[in-house]
Amino acid sequence: MGRMRRALRQRLPVAAGLVMLAALLAAASLLPRTMREGLRDSAFDLVLAGEQGLHRPVASDLKVIVVDIDRASIDALGPWPWPRETMARLVVAVANTRPAAIAIDVLFAEPDDRSPAALARRLGSVTGHAEISALAESLPDGDKRLAQAISSVPVALGFVLDPDGDHTLPGASIVSRGSPPFDDVWQATGAVGPAPPLAAAARGLGALSLPGSSDGAIRQVPVFVAVGRVLMPGLAAEALRLASGASSYLIEGEPPTLEVGSRRVALSRDGLLRLAPVSPQRHVGRTLSAIDVLEGKADRGRLKDAVVLLGGSAPELNGLRKTPADPLTPSVQIQADAVEQMAAGRVPSPLPAAPIADPLTALVIGALAIVLGTALSPAAGSAILGGTIAVLWIAAFALSGLADRLVDPLTPSIAGALVFAVTAGTAYSVTRRREALLHHRLEQHLSPAVVRRIVERPDLVKLSGERREITSLFTDIEDFTATMHRAGPEELVTTLDRYFESVAGIVINHGGMIDKIVGDGVHALFNAPLDLEEHPQRAVECAIAIQAWSEGFRRDAPAAAIGLGRTRIGIETGPAIVGDVGIQSKLDYTAHGDSVNMAARLQACNKELGSTICVGPDAAARCDASLLRPLGQLAVRGREEPIAVFEPWPDDAAPAWREAYLKAHAMLGIDVTRATMLLQKLIAERHADPAMRRLAERLPSISRSGQSSAPLTPPR
Repeated sequence: MGRMRRALRQRLPVAAGLVMLAALLAAASLLPRTMREGLRDSAFDLVLAGEQGLHRPVASDLKVIVVDIDRASIDALGPWPWPRETMARLVVAVANTRPAAIAIDVLFAEPDDRSPAALARRLGSVTGHAEISALAESLPDGDKRLAQAISSVPVALGFVLDPDGDHTLPGASIVSRGSPPFDDVWQATGAVGPAPPLAAAARGLGALSLPGSSDGAIRQVPVFVAVGRVLMPGLAAEALRLASGASSYLIEGEPPTLEVGSRRVALSRDGLLRLAPVSPQRHVGRTLSAIDVLEGKADRGRLKDAVVLLGGSAPELNGLRKTPADPLTPSVQIQADAVEQMAAGRVPSPLPAAPIADPLTALVIGALAIVLGTALSPAAGSAILGGTIAVLWIAAFALSGLADRLVDPLTPSIAGALVFAVTAGTAYSVTRRREALLHHRLEQHLSPAVVRRIVERPDLVKLSGERREITSLFTDIEDFTATMHRAGPEELVTTLDRYFESVAGIVINHGGMIDKIVGDGVHALFNAPLDLEEHPQRAVECAIAIQAWSEGFRRDAPAAAIGLGRTRIGIETGPAIVGDVGIQSKLDYTAHGDSVNMAARLQACNKELGSTICVGPDAAARCDASLLRPLGQLAVRGREEPIAVFEPWPDDAAPAWREAYLKAHAMLGIDVTRATMLLQKLIAERHADPAMRRLAERLPSISRSGQSSAPLTPPR
């Protein structure tokens, strides 16, 4: 069961990451088309904006200028719409500079109704006077003046798509070599074009309509649209054709390519041109105010041999459009961007394998995120995943800048970040829970300070096994078997729970580690698993604290009710092997060595010595001399020679009495009879000192065994 739980903890982060990745891939395929396209458009916007510095420079001999009907022009020439006479003057002013072509981003759908000729015709029609209508022929006519201006230079006028109409326009001259490459060209049943006199005077007719994305922003300009069943060019394409001096378009099917004069432009399957971002400074640098052109203040050299796009940024023209860069971009600037882009041969388009490559990339990044989230720390995993995503974006920038191919790095980045967050978060939660359980478990064996050191520096602990000096402490409850028979099960368990809880707390507070609890005894280690300064003395002080507490505990209920015996303690210091011992499913950090065995035997010797705490010679030698008193020598199983044993001085022993005791003890190695007399005198002063009485009782046997020749000295 434990192995299954560990396996589940290890697999839970992987499972969480896989579920998140599967959910993201499913959502990407099940999202509405508009949402998928919106996410992809956002990704392409970022790629196109970021790759501008990487894009290869393309030389172009085509100059593009925008003549802007701006606020200053409206203020100077009157409110919009301007009379056709004013528009004619503006076209003539531009034509006089000898541009390569003019494209007008204004729809002249209705005949002129504001010129004198138009007014005369309307008045004659209303009054029925033919002579008034005939007078129109001699009066200024706005449509005629504008048609004359248009006919003097290559001019492309605009039309708009009409999804509810059925009016068609004269088709452009388009030659197709092979099957038409368009799969989903933008189309409408009808179109609204310029007034007939103007259309007849113009040399080109292009679509003014701009398709909005799912968020309403203009990201594409039509190169071709379909009106009914007729393929028509966009305004930017017509401007390019007129500037190139071409009479027709040549479309090749494979690869989809448009030839206009000597220029070749790649075509997309939907007939739309994806726009690359253009800096505002570029817009300003190529723009002239309409009023400056009319008044001759503009530099005529800038217009010569240029493609001039005539439109307006004034709000009255209703030509402001939302783009990713600016919510108020004049449509004439958008058309100018398209002309420049086609002249430079730049047509950003998605990779042909994008439908497969995009989800595959997201799958790979997501899988990497799962591996990083489970195998590494959050910081290291985030760094590697961030680097991978950065490489993905750099590759997308390079692919766009060097090959005009667009890939979506945004969706894989989002997928990778979310999958990593879920995987790493789950792994972190599992780890924190495991650490909390480990922390709680360690605090039952070690002091909080030691636990903090182990958590902060796990490398300090060598669980595989090491040889180190330790001090072992064993406790045992006197006559526990009899107590067990006297007490009821619930009383015994309740009493032992309180007893072990307090004894363990005392050990931990003194820097010791609870090795194990066996029956009614506690085994504690000092100086393991981490170094503990003065560990022998810390162990003796711990034993003194346990003795003081246990004596009070056994006098109170419920311990007094069941007659709980004294706590006997044995302590010894020495080298031992410490580490994890056991089977795979049950490991126990413990110690093995002579000092461990000796501490257990010394604990049992308390019964013979009449003491409560018995300290071995190696531990005593490492303690303060004023802390312990000698109890003579004792034969202990496992040792060939008797060993000196000690116990803490009684708290109520006066300094003079202690000095007398040490003198009597010193006589044991010189004159046992004299030592016995001195001890008897000391016993008379302290009747409640069983250890001293037992020492006096043991002296004859010590003398008979010939051990009196070995002097007994207190520790230094």
